[in-house]
Order: sequence, then C-alpha cells, then structure tokens
Amino acid sequence: VPKVGMKMSEALAPAVEEAKAYVREQDAVNADETGWFEGKSEGRNRRAWLWVFPTQLVVVFCIAPSRGSQVVKSVLGEDFTGFLTTDRWSAYNWYDTGLRQLCWSHLTRDFQSFVERGGEAGRIGEALLQERNRMFEWWHRVRDGTMTQEELEHRMKEVEHKVGQLLRKAAVCPDNKVAGTAQEILKLEKAMWTFVQVPGLEPTNNFSERCIRHAVMWRKTSFGTQSPKGSRFVERILTVVATLKLQQRNVLEFLTQSLAAHRRGQRGPSLLPSMPAKPLALVA
Repeated sequence: VPKVGMKMSEALAPAVEEAKAYVREQDAVNADETGWFEGKSEGRNRRAWLWVFPTQLVVVFCIAPSRGSQVVKSVLGEDFTGFLTTDRWSAYNWYDTGLRQLCWSHLTRDFQSFVERGGEAGRIGEALLQERNRMFEWWHRVRDGTMTQEELEHRMKEVEHKVGQLLRKAAVCPDNKVAGTAQEILKLEKAMWTFVQVPGLEPTNNFSERCIRHAVMWRKTSFGTQSPKGSRFVERILTVVATLKLQQRNVLEFLTQSLAAHRRGQRGPSLLPSMPAKPLALVA
C-alpha cells in the first residue's frame, strides 16, 4: 500500500505544482492552518502544521514543520497581490493590511470572550456584538441581492466608526486580557473592513475551515504521517480531492488517469478549472 501511495504521489506532483501556480495568480485566497504530526523525535510525535489555501475552484494543501510566515510566502509567493482572508495569526502579518480580510467568525469569538469576562469588558463586548449583528444582517442582504454594495458601504460607515470607538475603549480596559486582545485587533483594524470595499469578498474564513475539516478528521484517525514523503502524499491527495469536489469532477477517474499517464511517461490531467473563476471587483 505505501508503494502504491508513493507512486500516486509522484503521479500527482505535476498537477499539484500547476495548481499552486494557479493559486498565486488569483484575485482572492483564503488561508488557514491546523496541527499535524510528522514522524517522531525522542519517542514522541514531532509537531508539524497542515496549511490550506483555498480559492474559488482550486485548493492547495501544504504540510510544513513551521507555523511561520515563511510557509505562506513559499506557497503564495512574496509578490502575491490578491486579497488574503485569514484569522489574526501572526504568520500573515507580513502581508499588506489593505489587501487582507480578517475573519469575522474569529472576531465574534473575541467579542464573546469580552462578554464572558463581565463588568466593563462585558458591556463593551455586548455592544461590539450588536454592531457585528448589524453588519452581518446587511452583508447577508447584499449576498442575497436585496441590498446593493453601495448601500452597504454607506451604512457600514457608522458601524466601522462605532466598532473602532469600542475597541479603543477596550484597549484601555482594566482587564488586561481584554485590553491586550483589543490592542492586537486594532493593529489590523483596516483589515476588518476590506469586504465592504470589494464586492464578492466574504467577511469570514469559513470557506477555509470547511476545506480543512476532512484533513482534521484524517489526522485524528491516522495520527499524522511518518516521513516527509508521507506528508507529500497527504498534501497532494488532499489538494486533488478538495479541488475536484469544488469543480464537481470525478476523483477516481482523475487518479486513474494520472497514474496511467505517469507509468507511460506522459502528462497527466490538469487540476485547473475548465471554466474561469468569477473575478472580484478590484477596488483601488
């Protein structure tokens, strides 16, 4: 079984490299990471990280021993100029804040944590969640076609101002944990509102979390990989399966054709979509 897996990994390598090049050229990419294990060190599982970079029609996975920014740069390239949707993890902080969108699902959890602290922090958290609810109500209407992007942009000015005021109030709150979180969010304040200016850009990173869910289930049942070669197989097969599902293509057919072409020394099928992805409206 491992021999067949390695042959399949070799067969899929060209298609996956082509998919990585495609992702680097997209207008918008999401990114997320989760824990993984690769081999052992001193009798214990060695820590690694599984990264995912989804776009509208192509998803790229990567397993690396680091959770740092060098992984993001190696996959997307340091000259990447698309919009990047992420959580607040520091590995993404090298990227231009004006081209970044913070995940509002994660921000919601931050604000809820303020509420759970009680006192002044709790009152600030409740007010932040009220503004968050207004924002999502309007954004859902834009997504459903019952409100224009222009109207959203006009209405959101009040929300952006109010959220900014509340976060600055939280940043000097006597609760050190709340103050620290607010200060970190304010460093990326501009990235909270990119979706307001860019039609088609979502305010959450839920797409990444959906894409990575199957990989997390795999980790829980397989306990990771035992070598770099095993990691290459996992990241390639995950890339292929997730991408083909987005494109509604047959996975078994693709794998069969890829392996057959590899054995003959021929070029296998491509992961690139036959139909172009819908472009975002780029706003200067």
